[in-house]
Amino acid sequence: MTAFKRGKAMTILGITGPTGAGKTTLLREVGALGGAVIDCDAVYHEMLEQDAALRSELEAAFGPLRDGSGRIDRKRLGAVVFSDPDKLELLNNIAWTAVADQVRILLADCERQGKQLAAVDAIALLEGSIKELCQLTVAVLAPPEVRVRRIMAREGISEAYAWSRVNAQKPDEYFIQNCDYTLINDCSSAEEFSQTARAFLKEVLSS
Repeated sequence: MTAFKRGKAMTILGITGPTGAGKTTLLREVGALGGAVIDCDAVYHEMLEQDAALRSELEAAFGPLRDGSGRIDRKRLGAVVFSDPDKLELLNNIAWTAVADQVRILLADCERQGKQLAAVDAIALLEGSIKELCQLTVAVLAPPEVRVRRIMAREGISEAYAWSRVNAQKPDEYFIQNCDYTLINDCSSAEEFSQTARAFLKEVLSS
């Protein structure tokens, strides 16, 4: 089933795109081919829990942020930064620098394990240094109305709120212009898009 070439160096894909487009389906196919999947959101949240240096840097920049259990209170942090563009930019710089360093470590671990494919999933892949770690970048896109339906079904939110989420994200042209590949997910089912994603990965890995 796989298209890996024996002895080939690990291929690192950067995967991005707006919410509800189908990135999860593509990532699932990476896993089915034996590849590693690194979710940058999950990496960041884990670091907030476990990385004392990151927590200290955030509090040095934004003041006390701990809750009663000693964890970083993300709602409190959000209240500090989301109304101030300069503070939000500072947070992004701190967070993405820390995440990029950790992703480097995780990718090195994958290579030591003999993985031939790794995918880095990051909504802000194109804005930070994580892009430089990837040999190829892939955007997963879908029509806005399709994304709204998926978000509503997945998260149980209203149509108005789903549209506000979709409209707040970058336009498709941004991803198309800045990524090496674009996958359009206008499929009628997740299984149909799985087949598209599988064929794409085989083509990339056999080249």
